[in-house]
Amino acid sequence: MSRRSQILRLLLRYRNSGVFSGMNLDPGGVTELPPEGDAEQFVTDLEALGPTFVKLGQMLSTRPDMVPPDYIAALERMQENVAPVPLERIEEVIEKDLGAPVSRLFGSFDPVPLGCASIAQVHRATLRDGTPVAVKVQKPEVAVQLRSDLEVLRNFANAADRLTSIGRRVRLADWLNEFGKTLVAELDYCNEAENLARFGQHLAPFPELWVPQPVWDLSSHRVLTMELANGVRVDSIPDVRRTEESMEPLASALIRGYLDQIFVHGEIHADPHPGNLRVTPDKRLAIFDLGMVAHVPPRLRERLLKLLFAAVDGRGEEVAEEIIGISTRLEDYDEERYLRETGQMIARYAAHGNHSEGRVVLDLVRIATACGLRTPPELSLLGKALLNLESVCRALCPDLDTRDVVEKQLQHVMRARLKKSLSAANLASEAMELQALMREGPRKVSDILALVAENRLQVRVAGLEESRLMESLQKIANRVAAGIITASLIMASSLMMKVETGLHFLGYPAFAMVLFLLGVILGLGIIASALMFDRRTRAREERGHR
Repeated sequence: MSRRSQILRLLLRYRNSGVFSGMNLDPGGVTELPPEGDAEQFVTDLEALGPTFVKLGQMLSTRPDMVPPDYIAALERMQENVAPVPLERIEEVIEKDLGAPVSRLFGSFDPVPLGCASIAQVHRATLRDGTPVAVKVQKPEVAVQLRSDLEVLRNFANAADRLTSIGRRVRLADWLNEFGKTLVAELDYCNEAENLARFGQHLAPFPELWVPQPVWDLSSHRVLTMELANGVRVDSIPDVRRTEESMEPLASALIRGYLDQIFVHGEIHADPHPGNLRVTPDKRLAIFDLGMVAHVPPRLRERLLKLLFAAVDGRGEEVAEEIIGISTRLEDYDEERYLRETGQMIARYAAHGNHSEGRVVLDLVRIATACGLRTPPELSLLGKALLNLESVCRALCPDLDTRDVVEKQLQHVMRARLKKSLSAANLASEAMELQALMREGPRKVSDILALVAENRLQVRVAGLEESRLMESLQKIANRVAAGIITASLIMASSLMMKVETGLHFLGYPAFAMVLFLLGVILGLGIIASALMFDRRTRAREERGHR
């Protein structure tokens, strides 16, 4: 209850900020904002509530359809610098998960952590053969706290979906469930180890990029041992080194590698910020901290690729059509306004070559939400990933033309996808489907024509007798019957008031009063039933065409 009250105080404190109560998405409108500085205080309050809310803030920074711009800017600067856990407790986790003392598992283990975050802390160590490694250890009892907080948040999200406009618009409960799954998956470091290995394979064609590989024998669900990434942060490169080494190949390779990872392999690492990247002494870019990775289905991947291609080429109508196709149209969907604003925004982007591709994607999400479209979360993650990539590339090489790199790499991705579609396995699968169609098609057409000729073709609508329509009709009939009976009882009692009987109640004939009270009770029952149990019509939603 104490934890629930803390969360409730946070929600009430920022109820008018636009983060929880719903924001005015009309660009011409005025959003009620709290006093200046509250965005920074909001981040401070989230950090004070612990690891669950730090991760929640990071995820909220990817949702421009839910969070005002000034809050997104503050959330992007959110830090996880916390006090380290004592070494004895860290060693307990390692020994319990790996089954041996730290002194036997590692040649050396630095008691001073390299970094401390809300969920884990990282220590430098060496293997028995002297190989330097980084050991990431999950803090004790953090998993229990995360699961408890998620359960409380789910209750609040379900209430918000019923009672607030932004809840009905973006489905907070569904979004929170996806966030919970991602967060629980991040608690299992076996998943992160697999992500490191998979990203290393996928980015192998880019020699400028390096993903530290896990040491499987010294990794478990709460302990991750991987190669140590020595180097400097991309935003802390000395000017002397910049003059001696060109950072353009690293920045270009990073964009090309991530676009390849998204559109060829279907995985989005939405948080490639400077803290997760190091420029190594051998002139490579090290990429790590791959705990939160989103998977994009092939069909959605293809639609996102078409969308980004159309945006880069300045084709506003095609961009709008692709977003409509992958989104859900809500009851207040305004297609005319959406097409107009999307076209204008893409035209401005095409006319000015210095616009950010990531910002364009996030602005598309904002416009779609304002016009009554619920976009898939993968679209926001794509925009966030591109925005982070652009900020990293500006830190590495401010003169790099990111738009040109993106356009050329998208063309390469399209050629790779086309080549993959013409592979022997895909062609064999298509040939088998065509063979089945040619073999079974004539017989099925013949069966249909036979039914038509014999006047036996039927169209069956199943489930009508169990549908809400029949339920509503029965409820109406029962209400009408109960109303007629109630009116009859009250009218009969009124007429019988003039008939003298031996028994009286409150000065009126007792039998007439009994009929009157029965009528009143039935009438009140009908009113109470209508107010308490009648189901409100759900807002109409319509999925985009596939």
